[in-house]
Amino acid sequence: MQKRLFSNLRNLQHDNPLGIPRSGAPPSFRDFIAKRGLPEQRKIRGVSKVIAVSSAKGGVGKSTISANLALSFARQGLRSGILDTDIFGPSIPGLFNLSGEPRRTENEQLIPLSNYGVKSMSMGYLVPEAGSIAWRGLMVTKAIQQLLHEVDWGGLDILVLDLPPGTGDVQLTITQHVKLDGAVVVSTPEDAALRVAVRGITLFNKVDVPVLGMIQNMSGPVHGLTGVSDFCAAHDITLLGDIPLHASILANAGRGKPTVVAEPESERARAFHRITRTLAGMLGLPISGSVVEGASAPTTQRLNEKAGRIEELEREAQELEELLSEKRKEIAQLKEGD
Repeated sequence: MQKRLFSNLRNLQHDNPLGIPRSGAPPSFRDFIAKRGLPEQRKIRGVSKVIAVSSAKGGVGKSTISANLALSFARQGLRSGILDTDIFGPSIPGLFNLSGEPRRTENEQLIPLSNYGVKSMSMGYLVPEAGSIAWRGLMVTKAIQQLLHEVDWGGLDILVLDLPPGTGDVQLTITQHVKLDGAVVVSTPEDAALRVAVRGITLFNKVDVPVLGMIQNMSGPVHGLTGVSDFCAAHDITLLGDIPLHASILANAGRGKPTVVAEPESERARAFHRITRTLAGMLGLPISGSVVEGASAPTTQRLNEKAGRIEELEREAQELEELLSEKRKEIAQLKEGD
């Protein structure tokens, strides 16, 4: 059985915290420091559009929103993926009911794990579930670079980056190393969350990342009804959508089956579809149009069957890749013995 990437912490280096062999990898962080300049922004290989989902403040349901957006994009005919950039508190493995170490390609690129027709990558796949990461800024920065540019996405129309709370190293590293097509800011309606969300918007404006709009989450009697919509109207920001506070959204996320998959006919799922249709239009992405307001049960059933078949084929492809990798290692060992 292959050891986990983090099975031997003593071998980790600041320029390679994920322990990925360096063949074909991007320049090291030390090379960047030697140049004494800002890192070069570049596209993520094999990905057409990249959006960042941010909140700046924790606890507003951003990761749940990110997961449902990625799933909604997939339900509308787009090749969708999600990258969990929270090094210390990854949420995507639980939301997608996935675990286990990713396999690697011949070029030592990480192969995403898939479920519900969406590809995903997260630090949560690379460390034991009960493990902890105690890293300083340099290690975190390089780990983010590796997650951004050393994953083989295999061709995506859109990749959703689930950003951690705050406006620190991770956010700056992403905006400096990746050409983002836009940012989506999530906030609950109360003033405390909005004050922090403004910091995230300010950061994106400073680094010239277009803010596509805001999503109001958990609206209702507890947090308020119009805080985000009022803020958007006052600051000329697009309100992408409103996701009301509902117990089933939390329950679905907790059992690893987000609302878009668990309750495809619900008004809550349709709210996510409306948001992704708006975003797709902003980004110039063609959608199938099969997931529409009031879609019929047969239409939804066909979409779910299609997603299930995609998931099945992805699992089979991963198994074949693993078998191929084992055979190549066996061939190499036999050649060495000659």
